[in-house]
Amino acid sequence: MASGQTNPRHRTDPRLAWDTVLDLGADDAPLVARLERAVRDAVHAGRVPAGAALPPSRALAETLGVSRWVVTEVYGQLVAEGFCEARVGSGTRIASGAAAGHGALRPASPTSAHPSSARPARLTAGGPAGRARLDLAPGVPDLRHVPRTAWLRAMRDGLADAPDATLGAPDPAGHPGTREAVAAYLARARSTRAGADDVLVTHGATDGMARLARALRAAGHRALLVEDPSWGRLRDVARDAGLVPVPVAVDAGGVDVDALAAAAARTGARAALVTPAHQFPTGVALAPERRDALVSWARGVDGLVVEDDYDAEFRYDRRPVAALQGHDPGRVALLGSLSKTVSPAFALGWAVLPPRWRERLGPQAGGAAPSTVDQLALTRFLSDGGYERHLRAARGRFRRRRAALLDALAAALPGLAVSGLAAGLHVVLGLPDGVPAAAVVRAAAARDVAVADLRRYRVTAAPQHADVRGEALVVGYGNLADARLDEAVAGLAAAIRSART
Repeated sequence: MASGQTNPRHRTDPRLAWDTVLDLGADDAPLVARLERAVRDAVHAGRVPAGAALPPSRALAETLGVSRWVVTEVYGQLVAEGFCEARVGSGTRIASGAAAGHGALRPASPTSAHPSSARPARLTAGGPAGRARLDLAPGVPDLRHVPRTAWLRAMRDGLADAPDATLGAPDPAGHPGTREAVAAYLARARSTRAGADDVLVTHGATDGMARLARALRAAGHRALLVEDPSWGRLRDVARDAGLVPVPVAVDAGGVDVDALAAAAARTGARAALVTPAHQFPTGVALAPERRDALVSWARGVDGLVVEDDYDAEFRYDRRPVAALQGHDPGRVALLGSLSKTVSPAFALGWAVLPPRWRERLGPQAGGAAPSTVDQLALTRFLSDGGYERHLRAARGRFRRRRAALLDALAAALPGLAVSGLAAGLHVVLGLPDGVPAAAVVRAAAARDVAVADLRRYRVTAAPQHADVRGEALVVGYGNLADARLDEAVAGLAAAIRSART
């Protein structure tokens, strides 16, 4: 090489992150999740600067002693989220805003004082700089239609009418008026059976799960039965609290309750985390006979069912199914939030608790109530009907968008199976034989299309049930601009063709 030229493979460039130590840990999480967490940790800790180039996938796989697929899967996901950038000729680099903004897309470690604050940060990094222009990623509502005016009015009116005493130290369980408003809304909209005393106001579903997991651990629980696949954030906070996630297969009828009971008998688990109304990511509802069987199991083992009411308000072919909590308020704890219905930026939610768990989830469980001013706004938003007006408008918008998405997928990708109820904010798209989802995610990201690999939501590498085997994408439409829908689907179709070749 001529003098003055630089060997591109030489590792002295400070913008290269090839020699950064990545600690995969020794927990039971899949290698993909552990490596993804390690990369994020390195960025958040400042050991890898923004703009730094990550090692080629083959080199990093050899260094860590893992398969190349693990590395490419992680790189593809980080690129899809905007945490990293993939450029032809320059490899994969940490995005310029990762440490300050993009890094919030998926926190590396949910061990902060308020774990719930991490979840909204992850989802709201989706401002124009943080999310792909063509957003087919799941888990985010339409950020263009956040009811700002209605919320500001609710906050102003709630604060103006609040007695002076209300502005003192907040009640750890939440403002009494807010708990009453939440209980009343859930009774009429979700058919729950609970009073204000049963409601705990939280920073969101993640906060509620973290507090409940700590209370379960303190009560002697050591394991938590979880759906496989499922939303990973709640599993993560349960694991951080000391509960070992025990995967249970999901099929067309929701979580397999017979398999759940067998796993419970094998591990001693007496608590289960489920999504009965609309399972994520498969998009199915828990079959009626399984709802009965699940509650019967909890009664038989003196256990607890934790119901994550994930996007349950959005059902387009019929009224949403009632919450499982109303089936047995003594055995089911219900978690809900504004994250999927309004915006994760509000960081507000609730937990409806069985009587025996109410006291255990107080301050001793490491929780703190949200701002009283925010609670006053939520109270007014619920009691004045603003929330339900917003939901009605959102249902109509998402119903139309889902139908348009299905039409566009059928035209651009004929023959590919699309599954999931007419509900929620996502569908599952099966891929042709021989086309890996991870490759599609990377190819889509290069086209500024964000989409998720279903595999990233799995607890085990190969779920037992055929309904969730194979390569598939989770395609969200919550935050997709209607005017860009055809363009997004065209980009996704091009990515699939590219991955196939």
